[in-house]
Amino acid sequence: MAKKEKFYVVWVGQKPDIYQHWTDCKAQIDGVEQAKYKSFDSYEEAKKAFSGDWKSFYKKQVSEKNTTSGTKPSGDIIAVDAACSGNPGLMEYRGVYIRTGQEIFHQGPFKEGTNNIGEFLAIVHALALQESKQTKFPVYSDSMNALTWVRKKKCGTKLTMTPANEFLFEMIDRAEKWLQTHTWDIPLIKWDTRSWGEIPADFGRK
Repeated sequence: MAKKEKFYVVWVGQKPDIYQHWTDCKAQIDGVEQAKYKSFDSYEEAKKAFSGDWKSFYKKQVSEKNTTSGTKPSGDIIAVDAACSGNPGLMEYRGVYIRTGQEIFHQGPFKEGTNNIGEFLAIVHALALQESKQTKFPVYSDSMNALTWVRKKKCGTKLTMTPANEFLFEMIDRAEKWLQTHTWDIPLIKWDTRSWGEIPADFGRK
């Protein structure tokens, strides 16, 4: 049986509009806090919904789907986090496979880095690692800045390069080039620290 066609309305996202493919819709909502979207069975329904108030539809959507609000994610997902002593300071990052609690990568410490740079590199590391292993586990980060930078395929740091952190900037450059030359359909999701506690990849140094 052919897959039923869907139309996706994005009320709150990178570019609010009507999208015919889930991958296009997902690109607009990934990393966007409080994103609002819903699927419809016809373009007419989607067009009517898009021209109206999202609240009329979104309340129903939230009740129908198994939303993660209040439910701590578990299973086949990867959590990433960074730690930095000072700003800038010694920075390191890692990724943890949630199902087993196993640390699957750990890089650093690097001199004169920042937490956001570490979070950015950790997300890209998780994407590249999964491409090599042919897995598609959702990646969670508690840094909205890093999620936004990955979505834009550009590290937005204002940190100045020095001889001490030159290698770190080389890593940033490699990460940006990877993002610009690869595509992925892995969900990148903001970890809700308020509801779920510290992200499992946290270094526990607060």
